[in-house]
Amino acid sequence: MKRKAYGRDIGLSWRMLLTTFLLGALYVAFFVVLLQLFSLSLGAVIVIMGGLAFLQYFTSDKIALKASGAKIVERDQAPDLHDMVERLAAMADIPKPRVAVIDTDLPNAFATGRNPKHSVVAVTRGLWQRLEPREIEGVLAHELSHIQHRDVAVMTIASFFSMIAAMLMRFGLYAGMFSGGNNRDNNSAPIWLIMFLVSMVTYVVSYILIMTISRYREYAADRGAALITGAPENLMSALQKIASRITQIPQRDLREAAGMNAFFIVPTNVKQSFGQLFMTHPPLEKRLARLAQIAQEMGRPV
Repeated sequence: MKRKAYGRDIGLSWRMLLTTFLLGALYVAFFVVLLQLFSLSLGAVIVIMGGLAFLQYFTSDKIALKASGAKIVERDQAPDLHDMVERLAAMADIPKPRVAVIDTDLPNAFATGRNPKHSVVAVTRGLWQRLEPREIEGVLAHELSHIQHRDVAVMTIASFFSMIAAMLMRFGLYAGMFSGGNNRDNNSAPIWLIMFLVSMVTYVVSYILIMTISRYREYAADRGAALITGAPENLMSALQKIASRITQIPQRDLREAAGMNAFFIVPTNVKQSFGQLFMTHPPLEKRLARLAQIAQEMGRPV
């Protein structure tokens, strides 16, 4: 049975919609320019990248588990964790995902899978040992909210044409390196240069928009966790503990786990200061402030 929702975040929904629209408009403009430069050869590029995106979409869970070192565990191996996931999945009104454990002291968690029926939620040994059960519930509810919202599928689709732009940018660069500056029309810029510049601009702008969508989806997952559990203060406490513990982990271990930052509930570079435009997650302070606002709306103590 689902918890009562305390209203939608209309502002967040509109910002997500606007960002997605801008990303789509960018890709349309990108292809209009490319179609002016190429004819049917562009189709081969789309087919190749489409195949790669299809492979990524259907193997996303296996790739993420392999990259993180997560191992699927059965109920007899982690009965308490299975019971917690099963209860929260029922509250979120989604099928119970598979459960995985990562043998590392780094406290974190992630979810992956192309849809709710083919999903996995993974937690680290450090998370399970260092957080209280109510805090772990908040973290798991956040990850189940990602599954509920089909975020892996959304981000795969959003990044598809960005991958094409990155590949064409490399093609243009290589073409310029080996063409010797030849050009069919001495009065115009070389095609390889136009392709390189258009692809580079498309990639950079799309990357910024994709990171923006990623941050919005983290906000949405935080809100989803608050509504599933009815206790946003538990997720707030968990986020603070995870961020605090990350600062105590050796830098070598953090670098090894950095490839999973886009998946983790709290990235390993949480304390680093760089432009928010290029961050996969919102600043921790902003996440806590939003959760505090939700708690106030729900009449919960903070």
